[in-house]
Amino acid sequence: MSLRIYNTLSRALEEFSPIEPGHVRMYVCGMTIYDLCHIGHARMMMAFDVVQRWLRASGYRVTYVRNITDIDDKIIRRALDRGITIRALTDEMIGAMHADIAKLGIEPPDVEPRATEYVPQMLSLIGTLEGKGLAYRAESGDVNYAVRKFPGYGKLSGKSLDELRAGERVAVQDGKNDPLDFVLWKSAKADEPPEAKWDSRFGAGRPGWHIECSAMSCATLGETFDIHGGGADLQFPHHENEIAQSEGAHGKPLARFWVHNGFVRVDNEKMSKSLGNFFTIRDVLREYQAETLRFFMVRAHYRSALNYSDAHLDDAHQALKRLYTALSLVPPKDVAIDWTDSYAARFRAAMDEDFGTPEAVAVLFDLAGEVNRSRSPQAAGLLKALGGCLGLLQGEPSDFLKGRIVQVEGASVFAAGKPTASNALSEPQIQEQIAARAAAKAEKNYAEADRIRAALLAQGIVLKDSATGTTWEAAS
Repeated sequence: MSLRIYNTLSRALEEFSPIEPGHVRMYVCGMTIYDLCHIGHARMMMAFDVVQRWLRASGYRVTYVRNITDIDDKIIRRALDRGITIRALTDEMIGAMHADIAKLGIEPPDVEPRATEYVPQMLSLIGTLEGKGLAYRAESGDVNYAVRKFPGYGKLSGKSLDELRAGERVAVQDGKNDPLDFVLWKSAKADEPPEAKWDSRFGAGRPGWHIECSAMSCATLGETFDIHGGGADLQFPHHENEIAQSEGAHGKPLARFWVHNGFVRVDNEKMSKSLGNFFTIRDVLREYQAETLRFFMVRAHYRSALNYSDAHLDDAHQALKRLYTALSLVPPKDVAIDWTDSYAARFRAAMDEDFGTPEAVAVLFDLAGEVNRSRSPQAAGLLKALGGCLGLLQGEPSDFLKGRIVQVEGASVFAAGKPTASNALSEPQIQEQIAARAAAKAEKNYAEADRIRAALLAQGIVLKDSATGTTWEAAS
């Protein structure tokens, strides 16, 4: 069975083969880097980490590019608010991102371009679009893309221009010929710092968000490549606009497959900073082992919505514990995966069907059962090797099973142990804290709810959330 991938552009599963035999070129829209990454960001990077791992496990050479947006309105405002340079802010946040996702076993991309390093390529692309009549200069000094001059606009989102205009909110003073038009080059503002401006034949200014990815993907992978990925929220307008820019300039498809991961949800709402219902990676790693968070994400299909809760993470921890228990009972033998083995063949069939990690994880549990029954080092070795295709089960089983304490900026990733006489809380005290946490969550003060849970955990009290309420038990 060959690999099939769901293509957002065609809205169908399609058989995958790279443009260049044996070599996959993949571009994924990365972070706008002005703050710490939350687990919604981690979910996107995790999804494509699994994709690139499976492509490599399947024998492909992969060139994986994941960009960084390091110039943006939010970045400028945050730097000004903190009284530091834009570069100081973005360097700090990039370092934090690298540190956080490394703990989750997310491998670095082969190329990680920063937008500010590709401004000349962006200006060249804008010039090409202007020369083809697809871009125009507004009275404001901005350069905009003329959406109605690009045939097929809306093909990725599956909407007509009239449908896309429904509910639009564009002011007349924006200087656009059409409300759907979008900015390619933003004219410099007097109150913006000098480092946020570049000289150009269009006047001083900086690039729009969409043109950045068109220029960076072309510069690193060519005018047409195999896979373009990102979160589902980028499908429109960001990826739609990338298609218009790149295909308008080059006259050829930008990417053959468009792949989008699903949202992380909290209380049935998308996790986002604007809603205030987000948890940073660091928030979660103060309470859970990093591999538990990875397993929580990997065992859900990348296109499905992922429902975040303490109960789901606790369940993920217990499930992963079962796999590590099998490896602790039978030391695994180092093996090369024999894809004709029945377990390996089932695993491969699952992953070849649009990276079907839920079914692949089910194979791991079946194989763990076999290890428990047979006590076979060969089977244990295969369990570890297949887990490695998903970035799982590569640690020492004893470390995971003992809840080894790892420090992250002074806070424990996972604290194990029962309350002692010196730190034990009474039942009324615990219930008082549970009530305070429930009140904080009701007010969507998730940071305070997170703090209460972490404080209880530090004293050996594990909270268990369910549909009927919250209970507690002493950490084992």
